[in-house]
This record gives sequence, structure tokens and C-alpha cells, in this order.
Amino acid sequence: QIRLVESGGGSVHSGDSLKLTCVATGHGLRGLDMAWFRQTPGNEREFVAGITWRGDSTYYTDSVKGRFAITRDDVKDTLWLQMNSLNADDTAAYYCAASDAYNREFPRRPRGFAYWGQGTQVTVSS
Repeated sequence: QIRLVESGGGSVHSGDSLKLTCVATGHGLRGLDMAWFRQTPGNEREFVAGITWRGDSTYYTDSVKGRFAITRDDVKDTLWLQMNSLNADDTAAYYCAASDAYNREFPRRPRGFAYWGQGTQVTVSS
């Protein structure tokens, strides 16, 4: 069983930074493709960033490229999302997700991930 717990959300102003943390318990992160998604009320969960199980490739949605960075430490069983230059469009609940499947291509849809955290709210005010 893989349990994911996010933290680090909060209320900030435009231009500020936040670092989200996701800690995995049970199985740990080893061997898992990991990702961050975000969701606003009434909308589908959106892919934000992903990192392969080896940590050798990262993926970002266009709107966060150059501002966000996803990293992982399998020894600490921890995933991070460093978010810089935040703006109001980044306001959402952010979710950590894990896939233990063999993915020929990195999944970018929620159905590609079997394990989810409870989410952490990020609110950016202008």
C-alpha cells in the first residue's frame, strides 16, 4: 500500500514562491513514476509536472515551464515541487500522484496514476 501525504501549501502573493512536499509511506517512492496535479472547483484535475521513476526525465505543462521544478529523493521517500513566480492562475488544490505501472510514455492524465494524496491548497493573490 502506498500512502502519499502533501504539505507546503498556503496563501501567497503574486511573484512569491512555495515548495510543496509529498512524503510516501508504505511502499516508498522507489520504482514509482511521480507527478503533481492541480484542480480548481468545477474543473478536471490538471497535470502540472512529472518525474520518471529513475529521476532522469521531468515533464511540465507549458504554463509552468521555467517557473516550477519537480524533484525527488528516493532515500527520503520524498517528492517536491518548487514553485516560483506564482500568479493567480496557479491557485488550486495540488495533489501528489504515484504510478506503479510500467509506463512506456509518461502518463499525463489522472487515470495513469493509481495513488493520490489528499491535496494541499495553494492560493495566490494579486
